[in-house]
Amino acid sequence: MEITNYINIIKKRLLLIIFVTLTFTLISAIVSYFFIKPTYKANISVIIGKGETTTNTAVTENYNDLLMYQNSVKTYAALATSRKVADDVISKLNLNMDTATLISMISATPNANTEFLTLTVKAKDKETSVKIANQLAQSLKEVSQSIKKQDSVNLVDDAQLPTQPDSPKPKLNIVIAFFLGLMVSVGVVLLLEYLDNTVKTQEDIESLLGIPTIGLIPIIDKK
Repeated sequence: MEITNYINIIKKRLLLIIFVTLTFTLISAIVSYFFIKPTYKANISVIIGKGETTTNTAVTENYNDLLMYQNSVKTYAALATSRKVADDVISKLNLNMDTATLISMISATPNANTEFLTLTVKAKDKETSVKIANQLAQSLKEVSQSIKKQDSVNLVDDAQLPTQPDSPKPKLNIVIAFFLGLMVSVGVVLLLEYLDNTVKTQEDIESLLGIPTIGLIPIIDKK
């Protein structure tokens, strides 16, 4: 089929395309605003390394330590999402949830080529996300100290209260639903046209028989 044929098909079934596209968009907006409960995200950063600084006499040693702690960040990231740390958070905050649930709410992301480790907590309540994030950093510090027998986790600052939900993102969902509905509706229209074998126009006859028409019989209304 030529491009002009596609355009004509779309024009012929334009109302169907508009209806399907608007339906997808409307459903997405309703679900995003009224049915999906918002999730809030709180972040807190910690530094993996010795807390004290030294003089120029130990520059080489400090540089080696820096490399060592940069390589250790991934280890501490795994420890932050471990059952031991999660159990400590639950115990300290008296949370009414199991360990697996808490672990699914937290993540730890090393910052490339630095000693920084970002701890993230997602929860349905913004205050809960902040409270857990702050305790998660403290629990990581205490548990790692008890395991490795050294204090290598330094707290940078407290988690801040989220100002807006991390998810859902209604506007993004609506845009995605709009284009999805548009693609689906156009696909359905082309499929319907492909399955339609009836002859309706002069062009249909010429395309079906491969010969030109030599005349048309007009429809005359009886009065």
